[in-house]
Amino acid sequence: MADRAESAFENGSAAMTGPLAGIRVLDWTIWQQGPAAGAMLGDLGAEVIKIEERGAGDPGRGMQSVSGLDVTGIENAYFEVHNRNKKSIAVDLKAAEGVALVHRLVEKSDVFLHNFRPGVPERLGLDYDTLSSVRPGLIYAAASAFGAHGPERTARAYDLLGLARSGIMSAAGSAETGEPGVPKGGIADQMGAIGLAYGVLAALVARERLGVGQLVETSLLGSMMWLQALSVQMQLVTGAAAMSGNRRQPANPLWNHYRCADDKWLALAMPQSDRYWADVVALLGRPGLACDPRFEDQVSRREHSAECVELLDELFSQASRDHWLERLGSLPDLPISPVNTLAEVVADPQAAANGYVIEYDHPVRGACRTAGFPLSLSQTPLEVRERAPEFGEHTEAILLELLELDWGDIARLKDAQVI
Repeated sequence: MADRAESAFENGSAAMTGPLAGIRVLDWTIWQQGPAAGAMLGDLGAEVIKIEERGAGDPGRGMQSVSGLDVTGIENAYFEVHNRNKKSIAVDLKAAEGVALVHRLVEKSDVFLHNFRPGVPERLGLDYDTLSSVRPGLIYAAASAFGAHGPERTARAYDLLGLARSGIMSAAGSAETGEPGVPKGGIADQMGAIGLAYGVLAALVARERLGVGQLVETSLLGSMMWLQALSVQMQLVTGAAAMSGNRRQPANPLWNHYRCADDKWLALAMPQSDRYWADVVALLGRPGLACDPRFEDQVSRREHSAECVELLDELFSQASRDHWLERLGSLPDLPISPVNTLAEVVADPQAAANGYVIEYDHPVRGACRTAGFPLSLSQTPLEVRERAPEFGEHTEAILLELLELDWGDIARLKDAQVI
């Protein structure tokens, strides 16, 4: 672990209390997969220093459209959420003296994080062999497109190709037309980030117990295959892909979703359908369906699922979703849920109660809401301490306080266009 005295550089922020307090991470990442991993480690209390190329910085700063939404002139939500709890240093990594500055930072750090293609770090002198010799015990974490080995180890890829290559687009597609589906929100990048942060945490535990640093590698392909590990295993065991959901003819009509009179959708998730069938149809106003020989048990309902869904569609279409949620919710422990839009998700009081959406004070925009945390820790809580940094915002402070340069050094580095 880096010396806690060296971790005092907090730019006036409150003392860190998260489980990674005292851990310093150098975050040389761009776009989403790598930056999101660094943000996760920052949320856990690590001191995260984002290293950006002096000439351009992270291209995620220049996003003008995110998920089809124009973000010009407003907060760049893409960059903000993936780079909170970080500080930024801008360095010319093509200059030997710039790389030397990074090496000096590595000497004082615990983790080095990047998501550049294999070959790029080697050309710059920022590869695992070089940096682990600079800092024995370093955790060096790298995220790639399709894995660090094999013929496509240097392939360029973004989120969409991770979705495509991993089979998720096929799994999310239409059973009726066979057209692939595209989940929104950078899911492959986000899952790759989770995998990378997970690897860093495991390596930090190993270093604490065994005294070893190591190389951690993950990829879009590997992370997305693990996300659907059950489907992968079923393919390996049975030799066949799990069937895509056909809403109009499911194996179990009570494991399905239905449109209500207000064009909102309701989901039912009742794997033990015989346990619920009679109660559900009674609450829907058709108790006689419980005795209909076509639907009397789960086998019959599977054999006549198209007819069953057609009947349920008709019943649900007669009232609003809120009506059916209240009516079906009168039966204790009935597994039902609204099919939320994102607008409904971020306004969901259950999400707020669990910290999945949180409020914090942004130094520019004031009180605002942001994506929260997927977990909670009772003794070492997660928190958003810092907004995403401006480009190179902390360059001088890091060099002065952490590397103990003086203002003369800073002036010379600026004149030489190293920083």
